[in-house]
Amino acid sequence: MLMTLIAFVVALGLLIAVHEWGHYRMAVACGVKVLRFSVGFGKVVLRYKPRRQRPGQDTEFVVGLLPLGGYVRMLDEREAPVPPEERHLAFNTQPLRSRALIVAAGPVANLLLAVLLYALVNWIGVTEPRAILAPPVAGSVAEQAGLQGGELVRRAALSGDELEPVASFESLRWLLTRGVLDGRDVVLEVARAADGRGRELSLPLSTLQVPEVDARLFRKIGIVAPRTRPVIGDVMAGGAAARAGLRSGDLVLRMGSMPVNDGQQLREMIRATAQQGRPPALAWQIERAGQSLSIEVRPDVREEGGQTVGRIGAYVGAAPEMVKVSKGPLQGLWAGAERVWEVSALSLKLLGRMLMGELSLKNLSGPIAIADYAGKSAAMGLTYYLGFLAFISVSLGVLNLLPVPVLDGGHLMYYLWESVTGKPVADAWLERLQYVGMCLLLSMMAIAVYNDIANRLG
Repeated sequence: MLMTLIAFVVALGLLIAVHEWGHYRMAVACGVKVLRFSVGFGKVVLRYKPRRQRPGQDTEFVVGLLPLGGYVRMLDEREAPVPPEERHLAFNTQPLRSRALIVAAGPVANLLLAVLLYALVNWIGVTEPRAILAPPVAGSVAEQAGLQGGELVRRAALSGDELEPVASFESLRWLLTRGVLDGRDVVLEVARAADGRGRELSLPLSTLQVPEVDARLFRKIGIVAPRTRPVIGDVMAGGAAARAGLRSGDLVLRMGSMPVNDGQQLREMIRATAQQGRPPALAWQIERAGQSLSIEVRPDVREEGGQTVGRIGAYVGAAPEMVKVSKGPLQGLWAGAERVWEVSALSLKLLGRMLMGELSLKNLSGPIAIADYAGKSAAMGLTYYLGFLAFISVSLGVLNLLPVPVLDGGHLMYYLWESVTGKPVADAWLERLQYVGMCLLLSMMAIAVYNDIANRLG
């Protein structure tokens, strides 16, 4: 819990500070006087004012008690009287181009930060599962396409694009997600370890109709997890595995008449034994210390999430085969920029499909989910936390560029109107639009928080 809180506060503080720094630096560059740079709202808990300021500046840097946002307060005749000798330093007296640049600089700073963070992940390298597939889910797109499990995905691409090497299983999942949201098929070049010969096949993801991007999506695709050896891990005392005589390190070869070649497959088979009531006792063929043995196992019945499932009281499946993914300086930077572009495009498509009713609003996540992800990624290691920060930074940048009043994109929309008509938006209209924008933003936040709570309550 403490790590989750620290990781969340650090993430929020960093991303807000970078966003506001973008506004601040562009304001200074455009000759606008900045009065206050604040990270957080409410009561000031930290305050700093440099003795040596840039020409024309007198900026106070503060940290507010509530770390849920920030602001850059500039000299502006619409907020307070401005001395005649400083009028040229006021925000409202600047040319349209300067005002637009200052407003856009915040979201752009978040996007540039995301490029750098993704590049750092690429340079440091991250250890991920190799793209060796487990047996596909029965009846799924992958099974119908001819995948059987055990295939190594060498290269892949969205339909119409050139095939590119697949670095890891996570890279493959990202491509599949893009394929579903883009409504495009995915082409795979796979090879079985037995013969090493490659073949191409197509996953018709454009045919999938999915209201939510979650674990059920990948079950429909059929590619849920990388292949793992079906090895028995820690055995709980008193469980079905212990009663049957299974031991840690046993390799399961067959469950009844069904061959087993993957840990995920074995877990699914054990769960399914309770579908017909009390699970039958089945002869498991296992390999122990180089010897083949037959052991009779009867799984226990458990109620989980409203379903009746079989359990044996043991950890099932070894860790997948791992590979370290890293890139050189220029390649890593370019890959970071590409990922920011892909995440931005995907975020906009996701929002668009939710507005059109093609995707459920359950895809919106709020601060509780973000805090949870922050803690989990921090616990996994530095590169995972950096990747999480990059993703949230992209989301913050894209969100703020949406043409919604009260957001930076809304102000840019006002400036677009001014550039076309030659007149600023009337104050009465500004007030109405700000009210509408605030209602939209609060509604989105309410839905996101509701989704967070609903997900945590199951």
